[in-house]
Amino acid sequence: MSSTRSSLLVSAGAVALALAACTTPEPRPAPPPVVMPPPVMQIPPPAEPPVAPPVKAEPVPLMTPSTFGALPGWERDDLRQAWPAFMTSCGVLVRKAEWKTACGAARTVDAKDGAAIRGYFETHFVPNQVRAADGADTGLITGYYEPLLRGARKRGGAFQTPLYRVPDDLLTIDLASVYPELKNKRVRGRLVGKKVVPYGSRAEIERADVSGKELLWVDDPVEAFFLEVQGSGRVKLADSGETVRVAYADQNGHPYKAIGRWLIEQGELTSAEATAQGIKAWIAAHPERRQELFNANPSFIFFREERLPDPSVGPKGALGVALTPARSVAIDPTLLPLGAPIYLATTESGSDVPMQRLVMGQDTGGAIRGAVRADFFFGFGYEAMENAGRMKQRGQLWVLLPKP
Repeated sequence: MSSTRSSLLVSAGAVALALAACTTPEPRPAPPPVVMPPPVMQIPPPAEPPVAPPVKAEPVPLMTPSTFGALPGWERDDLRQAWPAFMTSCGVLVRKAEWKTACGAARTVDAKDGAAIRGYFETHFVPNQVRAADGADTGLITGYYEPLLRGARKRGGAFQTPLYRVPDDLLTIDLASVYPELKNKRVRGRLVGKKVVPYGSRAEIERADVSGKELLWVDDPVEAFFLEVQGSGRVKLADSGETVRVAYADQNGHPYKAIGRWLIEQGELTSAEATAQGIKAWIAAHPERRQELFNANPSFIFFREERLPDPSVGPKGALGVALTPARSVAIDPTLLPLGAPIYLATTESGSDVPMQRLVMGQDTGGAIRGAVRADFFFGFGYEAMENAGRMKQRGQLWVLLPKP
């Protein structure tokens, strides 16, 4: 039974296989066609706009022609008071071709006729407003004066502080004689071997043995220092009763640095307190730091003695003419023409009261640097000292230049 059943199973299986082999399979469905996405166009990023080269700012003109009508207070200024100072300037400027006509015409003007003087300036000159390199038309206006000190020709008693004459070893080299483009540039020093080296600073001069170079001896080291700041002054001699003038003779070649600024930087005084009066009060309260303060200014001034035949005549400025109180100013000669008339619009010393007047740029100073910058000469005496000490005002300048 079992063998039969097996053969039947095998036969049935064989028949199934044979049938399967003879059967045609159903076709498989074709796969769906592959649809390719359209090609993506690569769009380049927008090009960055070209970087424009930086626009070079046009230089601000130092002086811009203006009109007399634009000068604040021009019609109110009593020009008769400025005329003597102008005529002393013309005595020097007339040697220059561009000033010859204007200064020649000045000789025909009546010095007592204010209207005639005003007409003369309006006929022969053009006012030019002065601006700094950054375009600012206002700047600092300070003041100076001619001090009076007490002194003697020989050291003794209270007279222990020397004023020095120019040392024999101080060399002053005018660079313009070698390089004309370096006009008004000078180098000071001394000769060591075959080399010119810088001259000593204030601290070095104070430590050195310079005996024999004393011009006079005075009784106040503080006033002696301020005499250097002013540039010239008078000394009343105790031994003879004579008053002489000590005038600027030379300088040690080191730059001027304001001791008031040093006190502000040290936190000792505020800007408002750093007047001549405030600085002297600080020295009186800190006598042990006096020389430290003075040495903050490495510049040192040497003097020469002059006779004083007429006490009403001011000291000579850098132009070589006597300064006129309230009508002479010190300016930066590298930017403004020395000797030229300048219209000044500022305020009175330590106040908001307008001070608008014609002055002459007849002097220079180590601290006077910049276009819109002037140092107003107050004259001689206690009142001049007080006003100059407080003078730290803002102001504008117009330089009067001859018409072509």
